[in-house]
Amino acid sequence: MSEKENKLTYVDEDGNEVLCEILFTFDAEQFNKNYVLFYPVGSENEDGTINVMAASYQPLEDGSIGELNEVTTDEEWDLIDEMLEAFSEDQCDCDECDCDDCDCDECDDK
Repeated sequence: MSEKENKLTYVDEDGNEVLCEILFTFDAEQFNKNYVLFYPVGSENEDGTINVMAASYQPLEDGSIGELNEVTTDEEWDLIDEMLEAFSEDQCDCDECDCDDCDCDECDDK
C-alpha cells in the first residue's frame, strides 16, 4: 500500500491496484489500533453516495499509513459505524463551500 497526499493505493483480492481517497483516519484506544476509511477514486454513485471501506493500520515512523489490515470484530465495525455517522453529520453538503465546520450563509439557512 502506498500513500500520497490524501490518497492511498491498495491491492484488491484480484491483485489490482486501486487508487482511493482517504475519507478520514482515527485511533481507537480500546482496540489499540488506528483506522482509515477510504473509497475508490471515481466510484461515486449517480446520487453522489460512495461505498466506504475501512481497515486498521499501524502508522509508520514517518506518520504515514503502513500496511492495511482487515477489520475483524463486530465491536470494531460498531465503532467504525459510529465514527462514520459522526463524520457524516459534521460534513457540509451545500454547494457554497467545501469545509468540515461550515458557517456559510447557505448552511445557516438549513
